[in-house]
Amino acid sequence: MPTAVRYQFVVEGELSERAQAAFPELARSDHSTAGTTTLYGVVPDSTAVRGVLARIDALGLTLLEMSRLPD
Repeated sequence: MPTAVRYQFVVEGELSERAQAAFPELARSDHSTAGTTTLYGVVPDSTAVRGVLARIDALGLTLLEMSRLPD
């Protein structure tokens, strides 16, 4: 049975509160590089990861980096 994993997603641009609301399972990091937004959080499984990526795409955002965070 898969276990939830923490991920970080870095997107180009500084997301508005409205755009960030599309990712309720993720928190916004205060440590983003200027001109980017870093979102992170626990993602329950690979299907949920694909859902996050699909929302990034649907919003027309550019994914700069995606990484698994240590436990």
